[in-house]
Amino acid sequence: AVLADSLRDAERRVEVAAAMDGDRAAIDSLRKSGAVPLAERLEMRDGGPWAVVAWMLQGFIQAPSLEETLAEVAPPQSSPSSQTSPDDDLAGESPPLLAAIDRLDRLAPGDLPVLILGESGTGKELAARRLHRRGPRAARPFVAVNCAALSETLLLSDLFGHARGAFTGADRERKGVFETAHGGTVFLDEIGDLPLSAQGMLLRVLQEGEIRRLGESAARRVDVRVLAATHRDLLRMVEEGTFRRDLYFRLRVGCVEMPPLRDRGDDVLRIADRFLRTLRPPARLTREARTRLLAQRWPGNVRELENVLAVAAALAGGGGEPIGIDHLELPEPAGGAPAGSYHQQVESFRRRLVAQAIAESDGNHAEAAGRLGISRQTVSYLVRQLGIDRLDGKKAKLKKPSGDQRPAV
Repeated sequence: AVLADSLRDAERRVEVAAAMDGDRAAIDSLRKSGAVPLAERLEMRDGGPWAVVAWMLQGFIQAPSLEETLAEVAPPQSSPSSQTSPDDDLAGESPPLLAAIDRLDRLAPGDLPVLILGESGTGKELAARRLHRRGPRAARPFVAVNCAALSETLLLSDLFGHARGAFTGADRERKGVFETAHGGTVFLDEIGDLPLSAQGMLLRVLQEGEIRRLGESAARRVDVRVLAATHRDLLRMVEEGTFRRDLYFRLRVGCVEMPPLRDRGDDVLRIADRFLRTLRPPARLTREARTRLLAQRWPGNVRELENVLAVAAALAGGGGEPIGIDHLELPEPAGGAPAGSYHQQVESFRRRLVAQAIAESDGNHAEAAGRLGISRQTVSYLVRQLGIDRLDGKKAKLKKPSGDQRPAV
């Protein structure tokens, strides 16, 4: 009886699939599941019992899990935390980050292309998702593609799709990302690594709103918003001839630069605290460890910070012991920079800026912190790291008059 019911159900599926060209989907499902011989035999036959068997197996392979079924049926929760958590991914209160978020929110309601610039790990994809969530296409798909992760042929196929037989291994036609995301948003990460051949095809998407699959001559209309991101200097690449000038100006209609973590002050500690609260069990930092985090330059930005904290929490043991400085696998902060280097000039500017704020505050670190928009802990750390007290001593010696003459107070 069970088998008879299964056969009747399978026959019904075959009838529906025939109307929707579903035989190809059944064959593809069998191939993906590893049942290649059965798929090949099905391709050699036109329907019949093999189609019944194929649809029975396909229904088993593609059956949704319990979690997926509940996610489709259950209504979305409306608690305050669930409503605000997506936008909280860009955590921080530093002026550079708030300025970037404000610019994102101003560009979101439109349909313009946006180019997001910033170092690796600064949250460029989070910025793109924020643009999508707050824009008019929020209910439609958001599809992200890393342009540096695939070979040229696979990337072209992934973006624009291909016809059957377009290249070796293309045994069936395939929709590309731009067709899949129709009505939604396509995010092209590491756009600086996009091959020149793909740049011309992307330009047509932006100008005409159409694509051509590999191996096809007919154009297909697409309606997507294009967001792109890179850590590379695209303008320099334009001058070198490795990036199309017309595409650069098409993408750079709206531009947002995500600040590096080293320029975000106490956001380092805010991100660290938020990340440690997500661990099971939650972890916390000692005062010395917090000071050490502020001392790092974080070339890998937020991604590096989270990786360091994850390892430190594991080393701390998770038994209630706070993460100390010994658990942080970090290099010692550099004491100085090479003479004449960019970093030396930046360090000299920081020294003058902090020293001036302390002088204007009559040595009050809390007041100086308020002037600079950072915490008192950070000011105290900078005083030690930059040697501001020693520098002031040298200045006093230079200003000290000779003889019995006393300096004015």
